[in-house]
Amino acid sequence: MKNNAEIKEWLKENLNEERYLHSLGTADCAKDLAKRYGLDEEKAYLTGLIHDCAKCYKNEDLKEIIENKMDCDPEELLNPKTFHSPAGAYVAKTEFGVEDEEILSAIYCHTVGKLKMTTFEKIIFLADKIEPNTRDKSWREKVYKILDEENGLDKALMACYDYTIKSLVDRRLKICLTTIKIYNELLDNIKA
Repeated sequence: MKNNAEIKEWLKENLNEERYLHSLGTADCAKDLAKRYGLDEEKAYLTGLIHDCAKCYKNEDLKEIIENKMDCDPEELLNPKTFHSPAGAYVAKTEFGVEDEEILSAIYCHTVGKLKMTTFEKIIFLADKIEPNTRDKSWREKVYKILDEENGLDKALMACYDYTIKSLVDRRLKICLTTIKIYNELLDNIKA
């Protein structure tokens, strides 16, 4: 497997500057969240670093990877903005030599999510939304306050899904049924 320095070089060559800064911020945030939840900090850092490795690929290239190299639920592919997640899992495996299924799964589900996400998958999902380099500071601070509450991780995810669903409705874009199912699952977790 490539080391972090080699991965950063690859990312610099294959991402635009903003996406590279976002990846660095997500890595730092993922490491911070892993520490908070007693998970492997270096594994979280690596996952955050490479979560968007396929983000700057052309949509047709992403679609080709998804259709020819992977087994994806067609419902997850309603919006081309999410294609980079499943394709990113493939790129992480083929370009960087990542074999850890938890890392690959966290990359795969960092935009839409999935039902019964592990804590590791949740922190990668969340780190992507609240990293300090390119995300809104007030949003980040709000989410960190939520994390301090009882059942804070699920509540923080719920805040992200609230925002996403409202944004999709406002823009009259399709909403993946998986998103609705995750929203309902989070509601049940929070009420339990």
